[in-house]
Amino acid sequence: MVEGQVEPSIDASSSPPSVDVPAPAATSGRFPQLLLRPRREPFEHGLLPIPKLIFSDGTQTLAALAAKLLHRSITSPHRVDAPALADGLQISLDHARLALETLASVIPFEPDPDGAANIHDIVLFLYIQSYKRLVPRPHKDSASIADVWPSTSAFDGYLSALSPLQLVRSNSRRFVPSQADEEAHQLSYLQKHMANIITLLAEPAEGEGDESLVLTMERFEHLGFLLHFSEGIPLTQAAPFFANSDPAMPAVPVSAAQVHDWLVQNIVVSLEHNAEKVLAKDNNMQNAADLDVPMTDSCSSHPRVQSSSPPGTSVPANSTYLTCVTFVEGISKASVVKQPCDIKGPSLKVLNCHDSVIYILAPLSYATIYGCSDATIVLGAIGKSVKVEHCERVQVIAAAKRICIANCRECLFCLGVNQQPLIVGDNHKLQVAPFNTYYSQLEDHLAQVGVDSSINRWDEPLVLGMVDPHDSLSHPAGVSDVQAESATCIDPDQFTNFLIPNWFGADSPQSTKYNPFPLPEIYRASQKKKHSNLADVQEAIRDVQLDENRKRELASALHVHFRDWLYASGNIRQLYCLQAD
Repeated sequence: MVEGQVEPSIDASSSPPSVDVPAPAATSGRFPQLLLRPRREPFEHGLLPIPKLIFSDGTQTLAALAAKLLHRSITSPHRVDAPALADGLQISLDHARLALETLASVIPFEPDPDGAANIHDIVLFLYIQSYKRLVPRPHKDSASIADVWPSTSAFDGYLSALSPLQLVRSNSRRFVPSQADEEAHQLSYLQKHMANIITLLAEPAEGEGDESLVLTMERFEHLGFLLHFSEGIPLTQAAPFFANSDPAMPAVPVSAAQVHDWLVQNIVVSLEHNAEKVLAKDNNMQNAADLDVPMTDSCSSHPRVQSSSPPGTSVPANSTYLTCVTFVEGISKASVVKQPCDIKGPSLKVLNCHDSVIYILAPLSYATIYGCSDATIVLGAIGKSVKVEHCERVQVIAAAKRICIANCRECLFCLGVNQQPLIVGDNHKLQVAPFNTYYSQLEDHLAQVGVDSSINRWDEPLVLGMVDPHDSLSHPAGVSDVQAESATCIDPDQFTNFLIPNWFGADSPQSTKYNPFPLPEIYRASQKKKHSNLADVQEAIRDVQLDENRKRELASALHVHFRDWLYASGNIRQLYCLQAD
């Protein structure tokens, strides 16, 4: 569906005239400080560039699809598996599995282990595929983000001669939008499309025909896929029409128009609150450190980094605020370590970091890496989804359930992933490799977030189209049919392990002491050969017959060459940064 095209499916006049619309939750006595917020995960990690998942006719096709799927549902009530979804949408089985895996990664509860999903969640997931991301805003310090890629490209004739970073920074130096801007954009989208969304969930009132639509409590709960109140309060707890329902009795269905009006009122309140905050910031009435935290007023930021504390690292302070995001932003020529004590909330974003090493050694649900270059970024355990966008010459080492890579160049991904890596957009010279590191708490963190180290699909990339229909950039005609460039597997002789210093103190019997993801045989054989060669060199040096003066000269020469390598590779800076711990 095209954004801005909305069917007027619900008319406020259809609600019973004797029923007043309840006051917004933000002003009610039960929850005096609540503001309605979008769930960011479906919009940030749940959009797929598959044309057959994007509908242009409002609710017509999706309503018919829901009815069709109801007849195809499996044993569990109103649940659909991949074959049924593939048949209903006329897409490949691989794309149907991808859609269900993506949905499972963004729903606010644990998915079914059989891979099936509720029909109403599927319909909402398909509806928001029409969402268009916010156009990036000009960066507040555009002079500090110089282009780092040549102006020539193998993609001339397709997208542009710009690198991913140049592309996102072109047109007045556009850059990643702020959290508040993105959430306001998502709320505006939901406000505009709320009538259609509720229509897809509603059903005719018993005995009153199709003209009077109502929403049961069970159907209303599915809106929690898209919305919730601040402090993580579910919709059903704040909604006045289900507040006094007897748990032993089914709740009385509510007029769909009444639900629509109540939700829209709460969205308007939240948008006005956000606009007031933006205005206050423009007038320098708030601390600049709060510029990019999520909407509502309970997430302040303060710098906190384990071993090196450059500006740009922030942790939201309120641990009860369930949607807080930890930021590592604007790091340049430094090393940063984040442990569990440094992170609040389930999500983390690494933004605009260059020529640095970032260690994220903590269990998380979501991670985003955006606009980075010449950096190494280690993600310890990500239970839902990782997204890497607009990066150049970055090495990403990640243990995760799934990963999506978009618009990146000359990047290496050392992966331990349970699902196929998804590759979309304008990529160039990507490499994938097996996971290649460990730290003492890694296995414990993997268990906490549900990543299975016995399953690693690092070498099975799933490649979609070069053009993402959810972005707001213009593309030449015909490019939408071009498949993205895939990734190649790194040569085993070039594969190396990555050593993480032990920042967690003394090891316990349960500490991770080796890489929990088994290496493929060809990579294990290459590692064994390198270790054997190293042992041979060490033995040869030990056995050489030299007097004490010559031994000292040899040791000095080895030291000089190693020091030269540290400076030439840039690793000397990391040693200095980590030494500060």
